[in-house]
Amino acid sequence: MTQFDNSYARLPDRFFTRIAPEEAPAPELVLFNDALAAELGVSDWGADILSGNVIPDGADPLAQVYAGHQFGGWNPQLGDGRAVLLGEVIDRSGARRDIQLKGAGRTPYSRNGDGRAWIGPVLREYIVSEFMQAAGVPTTRALAALRTGARVQRERGYPGAILARVAASHIRVGTFQYFTARDDVEAIRLLADHTRTRHFPQTHTTLELYAAIVAAQATLIAKWMGLGFVHGVMNTDNMAVSGETIDYGPCAFIDAYSPKAVYSSIDQFGRYAYEQQPSMAHWNLAQLGSCFVPLLEEELGSQPKAIDALTETLNTFPDLYQAQWRQVFGAKLGIADPDEDDLPLIQEFLSIMAQDGADFTNSFYGLIDGTARDWFLDRDAFDAWNNRWETRRTPVAEDLMRSSNPALIPRTHRIEEAIQSALEGDDSKARRLADVLTRPFDLADGDRDLTHPPRDDEIVPQTFCGT
Repeated sequence: MTQFDNSYARLPDRFFTRIAPEEAPAPELVLFNDALAAELGVSDWGADILSGNVIPDGADPLAQVYAGHQFGGWNPQLGDGRAVLLGEVIDRSGARRDIQLKGAGRTPYSRNGDGRAWIGPVLREYIVSEFMQAAGVPTTRALAALRTGARVQRERGYPGAILARVAASHIRVGTFQYFTARDDVEAIRLLADHTRTRHFPQTHTTLELYAAIVAAQATLIAKWMGLGFVHGVMNTDNMAVSGETIDYGPCAFIDAYSPKAVYSSIDQFGRYAYEQQPSMAHWNLAQLGSCFVPLLEEELGSQPKAIDALTETLNTFPDLYQAQWRQVFGAKLGIADPDEDDLPLIQEFLSIMAQDGADFTNSFYGLIDGTARDWFLDRDAFDAWNNRWETRRTPVAEDLMRSSNPALIPRTHRIEEAIQSALEGDDSKARRLADVLTRPFDLADGDRDLTHPPRDDEIVPQTFCGT
């Protein structure tokens, strides 16, 4: 029996609106995550529950309210405009997990939207989030992808869909900002206590909580960078304080390496480009720090002391991030204990990759199977670097590299191919990607086609949110 315990629903009513999902006319499962369902104790859930047509015993459906900076512009009220939090379950290991139905219809926060999702973004988030989990990146998870039987109007009509998403929580930087904008210190305190209990029980003060969130984000962004992942929409309402990746939207993985890579159609000025992601996380954390000022002021006795302490903690982010980045990229190069002296070696490899537009994933994986040189145009530059690298990597290099460099990533052109097939009623390509990409470090002969970068006619230059 599924064990619900809905702690967020026990917060005051101003944190959310209770609302049931809209009815899906003909729900049909496309993808179902059997392993995750077993962890959650919901293996018996079918399309009726996963579409929201039937509310399971113990659930308490609601839409959460939050605010956010979107591409730097402030919006004082956002919220779950197309998602309903079904409830929280205690999984088989005793961990608390949100189950949310994304694309479940209008809520009070829909802002003229239809509250629906279509099959393309649902398949993308399912495939990418489960890959991220397999690659060792903190992330929300995908329990199921369903067609609803309804049509969703965007630039044209598309098959409606729902993603059943699982998360440690859906508390965002923007959740704190919503109450800060209203000078609701009581709500900020309740939310901070809830966050501490749920995610960081080792912390006891506001400053300790903030430091833990800062450290979690430093680790997360470094892992993104190690995969060539571009989130695409790092707004404060898309940043989970738990340290999980959330809201995949227009995300993409880099093929030909460029530190300035941007894919999102709405990121016209490169605010969230690949190389900008650490500084944008730092900026988002600064917004969160401002929310904690009144709480820390009470603890320290003055606002200036609170601001100084929070600023000092915020300013630990660059060093924390750099240490994590060095560890991530050191492992990718087979260096078990990278130090400051290894930075030039790491950065030079990235530099010649960028110079030649070498494939990000295949260049690193090629250091394992001996094909890396093939991805470079300036072979002399690669050879000179390779000689220095060979003298530095550690004896356990190959095992470390095999566990740090996926052979397979969710390449955008392959996801787009799967989406187009799904629009024609063929889900086999989506099912294949969802299956193979949960084993990204294990390259079977039959999956080598998925390692190929896009041909010129296959390149997908822009990705879209789907709203």
